[in-house]
Amino acid sequence: MTAPVVDIWWADVDEARDEFVQDLDEVERERLAAYVRDVDKARFLLGVTIVRRVLAARFSLPAAKIDLDRTCAECGKPHGKVRAAGVELSVTHSGELVGVAFSDRPVGLDVEQVDPGLDVDALARMALSAGEAQELSGYDGIAKVRAFTTYWTRKEAVLKATGEGLRGDLRAEVPAGIHVQALEVRADHRAALAVVADEPPLVRLHEAAVVLH
Repeated sequence: MTAPVVDIWWADVDEARDEFVQDLDEVERERLAAYVRDVDKARFLLGVTIVRRVLAARFSLPAAKIDLDRTCAECGKPHGKVRAAGVELSVTHSGELVGVAFSDRPVGLDVEQVDPGLDVDALARMALSAGEAQELSGYDGIAKVRAFTTYWTRKEAVLKATGEGLRGDLRAEVPAGIHVQALEVRADHRAALAVVADEPPLVRLHEAAVVLH
């Protein structure tokens, strides 16, 4: 079988611009307005804009005409994972980075900024398997935080790919048929990609500045 292709677009949070708002739909404008912190507004705005502009180029449509669905499978309200016809998407943001993955297979992308103040031991009890916790015990200090953050991004990516989100069991092993890999990003961030496929994906990385400017 042909390996799945995953295109990942990365942007810096400071690339957000007010003019991007003009392409948002009513639901997205309401979501944007609900954020209190400017950095959260910028992250959300960038994620939406990358999705819209990449799909606009792919489908030869204006960015504002891309039909996106955010209906939550649990409650029916428009705050669920973003979806678009004919493509699988995953949006992530943390610290200074915003990323969007596009594929024809279910995909999960996660990035996390390494936080030196993280209570790793408390989170490890909730999120890691016994084997992972044993491995983590071999680290100290900031190296332990980095190692835990790497585990966390892998788990988040898998749960996004399967559609379970944080309802899933963080301590579970990676299910069969899902390929997970670390992604090289900034030194103070960790990132991972998960794809539901029979073969490892071909990953293509892009700078979002190409579609943002």
